[in-house]
Amino acid sequence: MLETAVFLGLSLAAWITIVTVVGLFLVLLLTPIPEDIAFLVAISILGLTGVLTEKEALSGFSASSVVVVAVLFVVVAGLIHTGVVKWIMATFLGTPKSYPVAIVRLMAIVATLSSVLSNTTVVALFVQVVKQWADKLGIKPSKLLIPLSYASGMGGVCTLIGTPPNLIISGLYAQETGRVMDFFATLIPGLVCLIVGIISVLAMRRLLPERQSPEEAFSQPSEYTVELLVPADNPHIGETVEQAGLNGVPGSHLIELIRFDREILSPVPSDEPIMGGDRLVYAGMINNIIAMRAQKGLVNADHPVFSVDELDRHRRLRMAYVQRNCELTRKPISQTTLERDYQMSLVAVARQGKQIKQSPRNIRLHVGDSLLLECSSRSSRKDTIPGLQFSDASDVIPEYGVKTAISTLILVAMVALSSFNVLTLLQSAVLAAGAMLLFCCCSPAQAMRSINWNILMVFAGSVVIGNAIEKTGIASILADGVMDLCGGKPLLVMTMMCLTATFVTEFISNTAAGAIFFPIVYHAAVSMGCDPYPFLIALMVAVSSSFATPIGSPTHLLVYGPGGYRFSDFLRIGIPMNLIILTANLLIVNQMFPLQ
Repeated sequence: MLETAVFLGLSLAAWITIVTVVGLFLVLLLTPIPEDIAFLVAISILGLTGVLTEKEALSGFSASSVVVVAVLFVVVAGLIHTGVVKWIMATFLGTPKSYPVAIVRLMAIVATLSSVLSNTTVVALFVQVVKQWADKLGIKPSKLLIPLSYASGMGGVCTLIGTPPNLIISGLYAQETGRVMDFFATLIPGLVCLIVGIISVLAMRRLLPERQSPEEAFSQPSEYTVELLVPADNPHIGETVEQAGLNGVPGSHLIELIRFDREILSPVPSDEPIMGGDRLVYAGMINNIIAMRAQKGLVNADHPVFSVDELDRHRRLRMAYVQRNCELTRKPISQTTLERDYQMSLVAVARQGKQIKQSPRNIRLHVGDSLLLECSSRSSRKDTIPGLQFSDASDVIPEYGVKTAISTLILVAMVALSSFNVLTLLQSAVLAAGAMLLFCCCSPAQAMRSINWNILMVFAGSVVIGNAIEKTGIASILADGVMDLCGGKPLLVMTMMCLTATFVTEFISNTAAGAIFFPIVYHAAVSMGCDPYPFLIALMVAVSSSFATPIGSPTHLLVYGPGGYRFSDFLRIGIPMNLIILTANLLIVNQMFPLQ
Protein backbone atom coordinates (compact mmCIF):
# COMPACT_ATOMS: atom_id res chain seq x y z
CA MET A 1 0.00 0.00 0.00
CA LEU A 2 2.75 2.45 0.98
CA GLU A 3 4.75 1.58 -2.12
CA THR A 4 1.81 1.94 -4.54
CA ALA A 5 0.46 5.28 -3.29
CA VAL A 6 2.32 7.98 -5.22
CA PHE A 7 2.44 11.71 -4.50
CA LEU A 8 4.60 14.13 -6.52
CA GLY A 9 6.50 11.21 -8.04
CA LEU A 10 7.34 9.60 -4.68
CA SER A 11 5.61 6.79 -2.84
CA LEU A 12 4.02 7.37 0.55
CA ALA A 13 6.80 5.24 2.08
CA ALA A 14 9.39 7.56 0.52
CA TRP A 15 7.66 10.65 1.93
CA ILE A 16 7.49 9.09 5.40
CA THR A 17 11.22 8.34 5.16
CA ILE A 18 12.03 11.87 4.01
CA VAL A 19 10.03 13.44 6.85
CA THR A 20 11.65 11.05 9.34
CA VAL A 21 15.19 11.79 8.13
CA VAL A 22 14.62 15.57 8.02
CA GLY A 23 13.02 15.41 11.47
CA LEU A 24 15.97 13.39 12.76
CA PHE A 25 18.39 15.95 11.33
CA LEU A 26 16.53 18.85 12.99
CA VAL A 27 16.32 17.03 16.33
CA LEU A 28 20.07 16.32 16.32
CA LEU A 29 20.86 19.89 15.29
CA LEU A 30 18.43 21.95 17.37
CA THR A 31 17.52 19.97 20.47
CA PRO A 32 19.39 18.42 23.40
CA ILE A 33 17.62 15.09 22.89
CA PRO A 34 20.26 12.30 23.03
CA GLU A 35 21.29 10.90 19.66
CA ASP A 36 20.50 7.31 20.62
CA ILE A 37 16.95 8.26 21.62
CA ALA A 38 16.46 10.22 18.40
CA PHE A 39 17.57 7.25 16.29
CA LEU A 40 15.42 4.84 18.28
CA VAL A 41 12.35 7.01 17.63
CA ALA A 42 13.22 7.23 13.92
CA ILE A 43 13.52 3.43 13.67
CA SER A 44 10.22 3.04 15.49
CA ILE A 45 8.45 5.41 13.09
CA LEU A 46 9.78 3.56 10.04
CA GLY A 47 8.74 0.21 11.53
CA LEU A 48 5.31 1.21 12.82
CA THR A 49 4.33 2.93 9.56
CA GLY A 50 5.26 -0.12 7.51
CA VAL A 51 8.10 1.54 5.61
CA LEU A 52 10.31 -1.24 6.95
CA THR A 53 9.39 -4.74 7.99
CA GLU A 54 10.08 -5.82 11.54
CA LYS A 55 13.17 -7.70 10.38
CA GLU A 56 14.44 -4.68 8.42
CA ALA A 57 13.83 -2.31 11.33
CA LEU A 58 15.96 -4.53 13.58
CA SER A 59 18.61 -5.31 10.97
CA GLY A 60 20.96 -2.61 12.22
CA PHE A 61 21.44 -4.38 15.55
CA SER A 62 22.74 -7.51 13.83
CA ALA A 63 24.83 -5.72 11.19
CA SER A 64 28.43 -6.94 11.20
CA SER A 65 29.80 -3.39 11.34
CA VAL A 66 27.84 -2.68 14.53
CA VAL A 67 29.02 -5.92 16.15
CA VAL A 68 32.61 -5.09 15.19
CA VAL A 69 32.35 -1.72 16.94
CA ALA A 70 31.01 -3.38 20.10
CA VAL A 71 33.81 -5.94 20.14
CA LEU A 72 36.48 -3.32 19.49
CA PHE A 73 35.47 -1.52 22.70
CA VAL A 74 36.73 -4.60 24.58
CA VAL A 75 40.00 -4.64 22.62
CA VAL A 76 40.56 -0.97 23.44
CA ALA A 77 39.83 -1.64 27.12
CA GLY A 78 42.61 -4.24 27.17
CA LEU A 79 45.08 -1.82 25.58
CA ILE A 80 44.21 0.92 28.08
CA HIS A 81 44.29 -1.19 31.24
CA THR A 82 47.61 -2.81 30.34
CA GLY A 83 49.21 0.59 29.74
CA VAL A 84 49.94 0.33 26.01
CA VAL A 85 48.41 3.72 25.22
CA LYS A 86 50.00 5.41 28.26
CA TRP A 87 53.40 4.00 27.34
CA ILE A 88 53.14 5.35 23.80
CA MET A 89 52.12 8.77 25.12
CA ALA A 90 54.96 8.94 27.63
CA THR A 91 57.59 7.57 25.24
CA PHE A 92 56.95 9.54 22.09
CA LEU A 93 55.73 12.98 23.18
CA GLY A 94 59.04 13.95 24.80
CA THR A 95 60.22 17.57 24.89
CA PRO A 96 60.20 19.10 21.39
CA LYS A 97 62.41 22.12 20.75
CA SER A 98 59.75 24.29 19.12
CA TYR A 99 56.00 24.72 18.77
CA PRO A 100 55.89 23.47 15.13
CA VAL A 101 57.78 20.32 16.15
CA ALA A 102 55.33 19.82 19.01
CA ILE A 103 52.39 20.00 16.57
CA VAL A 104 53.96 17.48 14.18
CA ARG A 105 54.87 15.05 16.95
CA LEU A 106 51.47 15.29 18.64
CA MET A 107 49.44 14.91 15.43
CA ALA A 108 51.57 12.01 14.15
CA ILE A 109 51.24 10.04 17.41
CA VAL A 110 47.52 10.69 17.81
CA ALA A 111 46.80 9.84 14.16
CA THR A 112 48.70 6.55 14.47
CA LEU A 113 46.76 5.52 17.57
CA SER A 114 43.45 6.64 16.07
CA SER A 115 43.98 4.40 13.05
CA VAL A 116 43.46 1.31 15.23
CA LEU A 117 41.62 2.70 18.26
CA SER A 118 38.46 4.75 18.65
CA ASN A 119 39.40 8.36 17.97
CA THR A 120 37.07 9.50 20.76
CA THR A 121 38.90 7.25 23.22
CA VAL A 122 42.29 8.50 22.06
CA VAL A 123 41.33 12.15 22.49
CA ALA A 124 39.77 11.49 25.91
CA LEU A 125 43.04 9.89 27.00
CA PHE A 126 45.20 12.65 25.56
CA VAL A 127 43.37 15.79 26.72
CA GLN A 128 44.83 15.98 30.22
CA VAL A 129 48.25 14.79 29.06
CA VAL A 130 48.39 17.46 26.36
CA LYS A 131 47.38 20.16 28.85
CA GLN A 132 50.21 19.14 31.18
CA TRP A 133 52.57 18.85 28.22
CA ALA A 134 51.59 22.35 27.02
CA ASP A 135 52.29 23.77 30.48
CA LYS A 136 55.70 22.08 30.46
CA LEU A 137 56.46 23.58 27.03
CA GLY A 138 55.15 27.02 27.96
CA ILE A 139 52.33 26.83 25.37
CA LYS A 140 48.66 27.57 25.88
CA PRO A 141 46.68 24.29 25.71
CA SER A 142 44.36 25.90 23.15
CA LYS A 143 47.29 25.96 20.70
CA LEU A 144 47.49 22.15 20.81
CA LEU A 145 44.02 20.80 21.54
CA ILE A 146 42.46 21.62 18.14
CA PRO A 147 45.39 19.89 16.34
CA LEU A 148 44.84 16.94 18.72
CA SER A 149 41.20 16.62 17.67
CA TYR A 150 41.93 17.13 13.96
CA ALA A 151 44.65 14.47 13.99
CA SER A 152 42.38 11.90 15.60
CA GLY A 153 39.81 12.32 12.83
CA MET A 154 42.33 12.22 9.99
CA GLY A 155 44.19 9.27 11.48
CA GLY A 156 40.97 7.33 11.93
CA VAL A 157 40.31 7.48 8.18
CA CYS A 158 43.43 5.41 7.43
CA THR A 159 41.91 2.02 8.37
CA LEU A 160 38.45 0.48 8.36
CA ILE A 161 38.32 0.32 12.17
CA GLY A 162 39.72 3.80 12.82
CA THR A 163 36.44 5.67 12.51
CA PRO A 164 32.77 4.56 12.62
CA PRO A 165 31.76 5.74 9.11
CA ASN A 166 34.42 3.51 7.57
CA LEU A 167 32.90 0.46 9.25
CA ILE A 168 29.35 1.47 8.33
CA ILE A 169 30.16 2.23 4.67
CA SER A 170 32.34 -0.86 4.21
CA GLY A 171 29.62 -3.02 5.79
CA LEU A 172 26.94 -1.62 3.48
CA TYR A 173 29.28 -2.10 0.50
CA ALA A 174 29.76 -5.76 1.39
CA GLN A 175 26.00 -6.11 1.79
CA GLU A 176 25.39 -4.67 -1.72
CA THR A 177 28.22 -6.36 -3.63
CA GLY A 178 29.25 -9.39 -1.60
CA ARG A 179 32.83 -8.08 -1.71
CA VAL A 180 34.73 -7.16 1.46
CA MET A 181 36.87 -4.03 1.57
CA ASP A 182 40.50 -4.48 2.55
CA PHE A 183 41.50 -3.44 6.09
CA PHE A 184 43.80 -0.76 4.62
CA ALA A 185 41.47 0.27 1.78
CA THR A 186 41.65 3.93 2.84
CA LEU A 187 45.31 3.93 3.94
CA ILE A 188 46.83 5.86 1.02
CA PRO A 189 44.08 8.52 0.75
CA GLY A 190 44.04 8.80 4.53
CA LEU A 191 47.82 9.22 4.79
CA VAL A 192 47.91 11.83 2.03
CA CYS A 193 45.12 13.82 3.68
CA LEU A 194 46.84 13.46 7.07
CA ILE A 195 50.15 14.79 5.73
CA VAL A 196 48.37 17.64 3.95
CA GLY A 197 46.42 18.30 7.14
CA ILE A 198 49.54 18.50 9.33
CA ILE A 199 51.21 20.85 6.85
CA SER A 200 48.06 22.97 6.73
CA VAL A 201 47.85 23.24 10.53
CA LEU A 202 51.49 24.30 10.61
CA ALA A 203 50.90 26.89 7.91
CA MET A 204 47.80 28.24 9.67
CA ARG A 205 49.04 27.88 13.25
CA ARG A 206 48.62 31.62 13.82
CA LEU A 207 44.87 31.03 13.45
CA LEU A 208 44.94 28.77 16.51
CA PRO A 209 43.77 30.95 19.42
CA GLU A 210 45.46 31.53 22.75
CA ARG A 211 42.62 31.03 25.19
CA GLN A 212 42.57 30.90 28.97
CA SER A 213 41.95 27.35 30.16
CA PRO A 214 39.30 26.56 32.82
CA GLU A 215 42.06 25.60 35.27
CA GLU A 216 43.29 29.19 35.16
CA ALA A 217 39.79 30.49 35.85
CA PHE A 218 39.50 28.06 38.78
CA SER A 219 43.07 28.55 40.01
CA GLN A 220 42.14 30.56 43.11
CA PRO A 221 39.34 28.90 45.11
CA SER A 222 39.31 31.85 47.53
CA GLU A 223 37.96 34.02 44.73
CA TYR A 224 34.66 32.18 44.61
CA THR A 225 34.26 30.36 47.96
CA VAL A 226 33.74 31.81 51.42
CA GLU A 227 33.62 29.85 54.65
CA LEU A 228 31.59 31.29 57.52
CA LEU A 229 31.21 30.12 61.14
CA VAL A 230 28.00 29.97 63.19
CA PRO A 231 28.93 31.40 66.65
CA ALA A 232 27.51 29.80 69.80
CA ASP A 233 25.21 32.78 70.50
CA ASN A 234 23.75 33.02 66.98
CA PRO A 235 19.96 33.63 67.11
CA HIS A 236 19.33 31.21 64.25
CA ILE A 237 20.64 28.15 66.09
CA GLY A 238 17.93 25.48 66.10
CA GLU A 239 16.27 26.82 62.95
CA THR A 240 16.52 25.00 59.65
CA VAL A 241 18.69 26.32 56.83
CA GLU A 242 15.56 27.50 55.02
CA GLN A 243 14.00 29.13 58.10
CA ALA A 244 17.24 31.01 58.79
CA GLY A 245 17.40 32.20 55.18
CA LEU A 246 20.90 30.86 54.76
CA ASN A 247 20.29 29.25 51.36
CA GLY A 248 18.82 32.25 49.56
CA VAL A 249 21.81 34.52 49.00
CA PRO A 250 21.41 36.32 45.62
CA GLY A 251 24.02 35.18 43.10
CA SER A 252 25.42 32.60 45.53
CA HIS A 253 24.50 29.32 47.16
CA LEU A 254 25.34 27.18 50.16
CA ILE A 255 27.36 24.24 48.86
CA GLU A 256 28.45 22.60 52.10
CA LEU A 257 27.79 22.44 55.82
CA ILE A 258 30.64 21.16 58.02
CA ARG A 259 29.76 20.09 61.56
CA PHE A 260 32.12 20.63 64.49
CA ASP A 261 32.98 16.90 64.33
CA ARG A 262 33.83 17.38 60.61
CA GLU A 263 30.71 15.61 59.35
CA ILE A 264 30.11 17.03 55.89
CA LEU A 265 26.68 17.63 54.39
CA SER A 266 26.73 18.31 50.68
CA PRO A 267 24.40 19.21 49.09
CA VAL A 268 22.80 20.82 52.15
CA PRO A 269 19.13 19.88 52.75
CA SER A 270 16.86 22.90 53.25
CA ASP A 271 15.42 21.31 56.42
CA GLU A 272 18.83 20.74 58.04
CA PRO A 273 19.00 22.40 61.53
CA ILE A 274 21.72 24.95 62.29
CA MET A 275 24.04 24.31 65.27
CA GLY A 276 26.69 26.37 66.98
CA GLY A 277 30.13 25.76 65.52
CA ASP A 278 28.80 24.84 62.09
CA ARG A 279 30.89 26.00 59.15
CA LEU A 280 28.97 27.15 56.09
CA VAL A 281 30.74 27.11 52.74
CA TYR A 282 29.30 29.44 50.09
CA ALA A 283 30.12 29.81 46.43
CA GLY A 284 29.19 32.68 44.16
CA MET A 285 29.20 36.46 44.41
CA ILE A 286 31.50 37.38 47.29
CA ASN A 287 29.95 40.82 47.99
CA ASN A 288 26.48 39.33 48.53
CA ILE A 289 27.88 36.63 50.80
CA ILE A 290 29.69 39.24 52.93
CA ALA A 291 26.51 41.33 53.21
CA MET A 292 24.55 38.26 54.30
CA ARG A 293 27.23 37.46 56.91
CA ALA A 294 26.48 40.64 58.84
CA GLN A 295 22.70 40.24 58.53
CA LYS A 296 22.71 36.66 59.86
CA GLY A 297 25.22 37.15 62.64
CA LEU A 298 27.87 34.90 61.13
CA VAL A 299 31.64 35.37 61.40
CA ASN A 300 34.60 34.46 59.23
CA ALA A 301 35.95 30.96 59.91
CA ASP A 302 39.36 31.19 61.54
CA HIS A 303 40.74 28.31 59.49
CA PRO A 304 39.12 27.57 56.13
CA VAL A 305 39.05 23.86 55.45
CA PHE A 306 37.61 24.21 51.97
CA SER A 307 40.56 24.57 49.63
CA VAL A 308 42.20 22.54 46.93
CA ASP A 309 45.08 21.66 49.24
CA GLU A 310 43.10 21.01 52.43
CA LEU A 311 40.00 19.21 51.29
CA ASP A 312 38.94 16.53 53.68
CA ARG A 313 40.11 13.13 52.49
CA HIS A 314 36.46 12.18 51.98
CA ARG A 315 35.84 15.11 49.58
CA ARG A 316 37.64 16.21 46.44
CA LEU A 317 37.35 18.68 43.60
CA ARG A 318 36.78 17.40 40.09
CA MET A 319 36.42 19.22 36.81
CA ALA A 320 33.88 18.19 34.18
CA TYR A 321 32.87 19.49 30.78
CA VAL A 322 29.33 19.75 29.43
CA GLN A 323 28.75 17.58 26.37
CA ARG A 324 25.91 17.56 23.88
CA ASN A 325 22.56 16.30 25.16
CA CYS A 326 23.39 17.17 28.76
CA GLU A 327 20.32 17.62 30.95
CA LEU A 328 21.82 20.79 32.45
CA THR A 329 21.52 22.60 29.11
CA ARG A 330 17.74 22.35 29.49
CA LYS A 331 17.40 23.54 33.11
CA PRO A 332 19.73 24.72 35.90
CA ILE A 333 21.21 22.22 38.31
CA SER A 334 19.06 23.69 41.11
CA GLN A 335 16.01 22.24 39.32
CA THR A 336 17.48 18.75 39.06
CA THR A 337 18.40 15.99 41.53
CA LEU A 338 21.89 15.54 40.04
CA GLU A 339 23.74 16.82 43.12
CA ARG A 340 21.81 14.54 45.46
CA ASP A 341 21.94 11.53 43.14
CA TYR A 342 25.72 11.71 42.67
CA GLN A 343 26.61 13.26 46.07
CA MET A 344 28.34 16.28 44.63
CA SER A 345 27.97 20.07 44.64
CA LEU A 346 28.52 22.53 41.83
CA VAL A 347 31.06 25.10 43.03
CA ALA A 348 31.74 27.21 39.94
CA VAL A 349 31.22 27.42 36.18
CA ALA A 350 33.62 28.68 33.53
CA ARG A 351 32.67 29.48 29.95
CA GLN A 352 35.30 30.03 27.25
CA GLY A 353 37.99 30.04 29.94
CA LYS A 354 36.31 32.69 32.15
CA GLN A 355 34.45 32.08 35.38
CA ILE A 356 30.78 33.12 35.34
CA LYS A 357 30.16 35.51 38.24
CA GLN A 358 26.72 34.39 39.32
CA SER A 359 25.23 31.56 41.31
CA PRO A 360 26.36 28.44 39.45
CA ARG A 361 23.33 26.41 40.52
CA ASN A 362 21.03 28.84 38.68
CA ILE A 363 22.99 28.91 35.42
CA ARG A 364 21.58 27.19 32.36
CA LEU A 365 24.73 25.64 31.02
CA HIS A 366 26.01 25.63 27.45
CA VAL A 367 27.79 22.84 25.61
CA GLY A 368 31.52 23.16 26.36
CA ASP A 369 31.11 24.83 29.78
CA SER A 370 33.58 23.74 32.45
CA LEU A 371 32.26 22.77 35.88
CA LEU A 372 34.12 22.63 39.18
CA LEU A 373 32.42 20.01 41.34
CA GLU A 374 33.05 19.05 44.94
CA CYS A 375 32.48 15.30 45.12
CA SER A 376 32.06 12.65 47.78
CA SER A 377 34.58 9.85 47.99
CA ARG A 378 31.70 7.59 46.99
CA SER A 379 31.58 9.46 43.66
CA SER A 380 34.34 7.37 42.13
CA ARG A 381 36.18 7.93 38.89
CA LYS A 382 34.26 5.03 37.42
CA ASP A 383 31.01 6.97 37.77
CA THR A 384 29.54 8.23 34.55
CA ILE A 385 27.07 11.09 34.46
CA PRO A 386 25.15 11.45 31.19
CA GLY A 387 26.19 14.60 29.37
CA LEU A 388 29.31 15.27 31.48
CA GLN A 389 32.90 14.37 30.61
CA PHE A 390 35.19 14.36 33.64
CA SER A 391 38.75 15.44 33.06
CA ASP A 392 39.92 12.40 35.02
CA ALA A 393 37.35 9.98 33.62
CA SER A 394 40.01 8.17 31.64
CA ASP A 395 42.63 8.30 34.38
CA VAL A 396 43.14 4.55 34.49
CA ILE A 397 46.15 3.29 36.45
CA PRO A 398 47.69 0.78 34.02
CA GLU A 399 49.45 -2.43 34.96
CA TYR A 400 52.74 -2.39 33.07
CA GLY A 401 54.44 -5.74 32.52
CA VAL A 402 53.95 -8.93 30.55
CA LYS A 403 50.30 -8.08 29.88
CA THR A 404 51.40 -4.87 28.14
CA ALA A 405 53.34 -6.92 25.60
CA ILE A 406 50.54 -9.49 25.30
CA SER A 407 47.86 -6.88 24.53
CA THR A 408 50.16 -5.27 21.95
CA LEU A 409 50.67 -8.64 20.23
CA ILE A 410 46.92 -9.24 20.27
CA LEU A 411 46.31 -5.93 18.50
CA VAL A 412 49.02 -6.63 15.90
CA ALA A 413 47.62 -10.13 15.30
CA MET A 414 44.10 -8.74 14.85
CA VAL A 415 45.25 -6.25 12.23
CA ALA A 416 47.42 -8.82 10.44
CA LEU A 417 44.74 -11.52 10.29
CA SER A 418 42.23 -9.06 8.88
CA SER A 419 44.52 -7.23 6.44
CA PHE A 420 45.87 -10.47 4.92
CA ASN A 421 42.30 -11.85 4.62
CA VAL A 422 43.05 -14.83 6.86
CA LEU A 423 39.91 -13.92 8.83
CA THR A 424 37.18 -11.37 8.32
CA LEU A 425 37.35 -8.17 10.34
CA LEU A 426 34.53 -9.38 12.56
CA GLN A 427 36.21 -12.73 13.20
CA SER A 428 39.60 -11.20 13.97
CA ALA A 429 38.03 -8.58 16.27
CA VAL A 430 36.05 -11.23 18.19
CA LEU A 431 39.18 -13.35 18.51
CA ALA A 432 41.16 -10.34 19.79
CA ALA A 433 38.50 -9.43 22.35
CA GLY A 434 38.40 -13.03 23.57
CA ALA A 435 42.19 -13.07 23.88
CA MET A 436 42.13 -9.84 25.91
CA LEU A 437 39.79 -11.49 28.40
CA LEU A 438 41.57 -14.86 28.33
CA PHE A 439 44.95 -13.31 29.18
CA CYS A 440 43.37 -10.97 31.77
CA CYS A 441 44.36 -7.80 29.92
CA CYS A 442 41.04 -6.48 31.18
CA SER A 443 38.42 -7.96 33.47
CA PRO A 444 34.92 -8.87 32.29
CA ALA A 445 33.59 -5.95 34.34
CA GLN A 446 36.05 -3.53 32.70
CA ALA A 447 35.13 -4.91 29.29
CA MET A 448 31.42 -4.35 29.90
CA ARG A 449 31.99 -0.83 31.21
CA SER A 450 34.04 -0.01 28.12
CA ILE A 451 31.12 -0.67 25.74
CA ASN A 452 29.31 2.55 24.85
CA TRP A 453 25.75 1.41 24.27
CA ASN A 454 24.62 4.87 23.15
CA ILE A 455 27.14 4.83 20.31
CA LEU A 456 26.03 1.34 19.27
CA MET A 457 22.44 2.57 19.14
CA VAL A 458 23.50 5.38 16.79
CA PHE A 459 25.40 2.89 14.60
CA ALA A 460 22.45 0.52 14.38
CA GLY A 461 20.06 3.38 13.68
CA SER A 462 22.31 4.74 10.95
CA VAL A 463 22.31 1.39 9.15
CA VAL A 464 18.50 1.20 9.31
CA ILE A 465 18.07 4.78 8.03
CA GLY A 466 20.42 4.04 5.14
CA ASN A 467 18.45 0.91 4.24
CA ALA A 468 15.18 2.86 4.29
CA ILE A 469 16.58 5.51 1.96
CA GLU A 470 17.62 2.81 -0.47
CA LYS A 471 14.47 0.67 -0.22
CA THR A 472 12.04 3.55 -0.83
CA GLY A 473 13.86 4.70 -3.95
CA ILE A 474 14.99 8.02 -2.49
CA ALA A 475 18.64 7.14 -3.09
CA SER A 476 18.16 6.50 -6.82
CA ILE A 477 16.06 9.66 -7.26
CA LEU A 478 18.64 11.85 -5.51
CA ALA A 479 21.45 10.14 -7.43
CA ASP A 480 19.69 10.84 -10.72
CA GLY A 481 19.16 14.46 -9.69
CA VAL A 482 22.86 14.94 -8.87
CA MET A 483 23.88 13.32 -12.16
CA ASP A 484 21.58 15.59 -14.13
CA LEU A 485 22.93 18.62 -12.28
CA CYS A 486 26.52 17.58 -12.98
CA GLY A 487 25.87 16.56 -16.58
CA GLY A 488 26.65 12.92 -15.81
CA LYS A 489 30.37 13.69 -15.31
CA PRO A 490 31.77 11.28 -12.67
CA LEU A 491 34.33 13.72 -11.25
CA LEU A 492 31.72 16.44 -10.79
CA VAL A 493 29.32 13.95 -9.20
CA MET A 494 32.03 12.80 -6.76
CA THR A 495 32.92 16.40 -5.95
CA MET A 496 29.29 17.38 -5.35
CA MET A 497 28.64 14.35 -3.15
CA CYS A 498 31.78 14.83 -1.05
CA LEU A 499 31.22 18.58 -0.68
CA THR A 500 27.66 18.03 0.51
CA ALA A 501 28.67 15.22 2.85
CA THR A 502 31.42 17.38 4.37
CA PHE A 503 28.90 20.16 5.00
CA VAL A 504 26.25 17.86 6.51
CA THR A 505 28.71 16.09 8.83
CA GLU A 506 29.48 19.46 10.49
CA PHE A 507 26.05 19.28 12.08
CA ILE A 508 25.16 15.61 12.60
CA SER A 509 27.01 12.44 13.48
CA ASN A 510 29.54 11.40 10.82
CA THR A 511 28.20 7.87 11.24
CA ALA A 512 24.71 9.04 10.31
CA ALA A 513 26.08 11.10 7.43
CA GLY A 514 27.94 8.06 6.07
CA ALA A 515 24.84 5.84 6.24
CA ILE A 516 22.61 8.48 4.63
CA PHE A 517 24.99 9.23 1.76
CA PHE A 518 26.06 5.65 1.05
CA PRO A 519 22.99 4.59 -0.98
CA ILE A 520 22.96 7.91 -2.87
CA VAL A 521 26.64 7.73 -3.82
CA TYR A 522 26.42 4.02 -4.62
CA HIS A 523 23.44 4.42 -6.94
CA ALA A 524 24.99 7.45 -8.65
CA ALA A 525 28.16 5.51 -9.43
CA VAL A 526 26.30 2.43 -10.68
CA SER A 527 23.95 4.55 -12.83
CA MET A 528 26.95 6.16 -14.54
CA GLY A 529 28.48 2.74 -15.19
CA CYS A 530 31.34 3.44 -12.78
CA ASP A 531 32.83 1.25 -10.10
CA PRO A 532 31.35 2.57 -6.81
CA TYR A 533 34.52 1.63 -4.90
CA PRO A 534 36.47 4.92 -5.44
CA PHE A 535 33.33 6.97 -4.81
CA LEU A 536 32.89 5.26 -1.44
CA ILE A 537 36.55 5.70 -0.51
CA ALA A 538 36.18 9.42 -1.18
CA LEU A 539 32.95 9.44 0.84
CA MET A 540 34.70 7.82 3.83
CA VAL A 541 37.23 10.63 3.92
CA ALA A 542 34.59 13.31 3.32
CA VAL A 543 32.25 12.37 6.18
CA SER A 544 35.18 12.32 8.61
CA SER A 545 36.42 15.75 7.47
CA SER A 546 34.45 17.92 9.87
CA PHE A 547 36.74 20.69 11.09
CA ALA A 548 34.64 23.87 11.09
CA THR A 549 32.28 23.47 14.06
CA PRO A 550 32.78 22.06 17.58
CA ILE A 551 29.62 19.95 17.17
CA GLY A 552 30.96 18.32 13.99
CA SER A 553 32.73 15.57 15.91
CA PRO A 554 32.62 14.14 19.44
CA THR A 555 36.38 14.73 19.67
CA HIS A 556 35.88 18.47 19.08
CA LEU A 557 33.51 18.62 22.04
CA LEU A 558 36.06 16.79 24.19
CA VAL A 559 38.60 19.59 23.63
CA TYR A 560 36.13 22.50 23.45
CA GLY A 561 35.77 23.00 27.21
CA PRO A 562 39.36 22.17 28.24
CA GLY A 563 40.72 24.57 25.62
CA GLY A 564 38.42 27.43 26.63
CA TYR A 565 37.47 27.78 22.95
CA ARG A 566 34.80 29.86 21.28
CA PHE A 567 32.64 28.62 18.42
CA SER A 568 34.38 31.05 16.05
CA ASP A 569 37.79 29.49 16.81
CA PHE A 570 36.79 26.36 14.90
CA LEU A 571 35.28 28.33 12.04
CA ARG A 572 38.41 30.40 11.50
CA ILE A 573 40.76 27.48 10.94
CA GLY A 574 38.17 24.78 10.16
CA ILE A 575 36.64 26.22 6.98
CA PRO A 576 40.02 26.42 5.17
CA MET A 577 40.84 22.93 6.48
CA ASN A 578 37.60 21.53 5.08
CA LEU A 579 38.37 22.89 1.61
CA ILE A 580 42.02 21.80 1.70
CA ILE A 581 41.26 18.23 2.79
CA LEU A 582 38.37 17.98 0.31
CA THR A 583 40.71 18.96 -2.51
CA ALA A 584 43.42 16.54 -1.35
CA ASN A 585 40.83 13.78 -1.01
CA LEU A 586 39.50 14.21 -4.57
CA LEU A 587 42.97 14.48 -6.09
CA ILE A 588 44.45 11.37 -4.45
CA VAL A 589 41.36 9.19 -5.02
CA ASN A 590 41.30 10.13 -8.70
CA GLN A 591 45.03 9.45 -8.99
CA MET A 592 44.55 5.99 -7.51
CA PHE A 593 41.27 5.21 -9.32
CA PRO A 594 41.06 7.32 -12.51
CA LEU A 595 37.44 8.04 -13.38
CA GLN A 596 36.37 7.58 -16.96
